Amino acid sequence: MRPDDVDHKILALLLDDGRTSFTALGQQIGLSTAATKRRVDRLVRDGAIRRFTADLEPAVLGWSIEAFVELYCEGRVPPDRMRDMVRTIPEVVEAYTVTGESDGLLRVRAADTAHFEKVLGVIRNSPGVSRTRSSLVLSRL
Repeated sequence: MRPDDVDHKILALLLDDGRTSFTALGQQIGLSTAATKRRVDRLVRDGAIRRFTADLEPAVLGWSIEAFVELYCEGRVPPDRMRDMVRTIPEVVEAYTVTGESDGLLRVRAADTAHFEKVLGVIRNSPGVSRTRSSLVLSRL
């Protein structure tokens, strides 16, 4: 089922604050609490909402280093295997399959360069990884 305008409003409000109550959502879109809950449940069931999560502030956690790591794999490594490989590394905050020379692109956060070096070692020692290439972020534009 395709989301309608009301669903899009719900999604926008949840993106802004995923902890918003069904009552507060309903008040903002003009639906009852029960009707809002049914819509959110349908959006989850239909896959429009994949999960509810917390958006952490890396600086508060002491993770001031940000880097992009290109992942080069031995042979053909399916995306599911790449995802499983990095899922257990908390410093990998985003992971993508990409076109071009590399097989994957990882966004990594770390406390300092020593921490980043340890994380990079874990990534490099993962089964199927032949090499990596890293770029540290100096500033966000």
